[in-house]
Amino acid sequence: METNYSTVMMKPIDNVAVALTNIPGGTVVTVNCGGNTIAVELKENIEFGHKFAVAPISSGQDILKYGEVIGVAVKDIAVGEHVHVHNLEGKRGRGDRIVS
Repeated sequence: METNYSTVMMKPIDNVAVALTNIPGGTVVTVNCGGNTIAVELKENIEFGHKFAVAPISSGQDILKYGEVIGVAVKDIAVGEHVHVHNLEGKRGRGDRIVS
């Protein structure tokens, strides 16, 4: 069943959206961005301020939020999955990698 939970996705190139409230797993949310509407069934509970995939993300692929790269997927992430430290590695401020 689709509901009216609030989410935000700023750029059409983003592959994640952000929950603006706690949303229970199994909920179908409607994400609107740039004139496009995406229906996503959440695979698990998503807490306020947390991200979920709106498109499949392959291991090694950049994760885009607000039109910016925020990290890289460390494993495949399905549509509707929670995107957080268990499947995302940040690229900024690590200090242990040289980016060419």
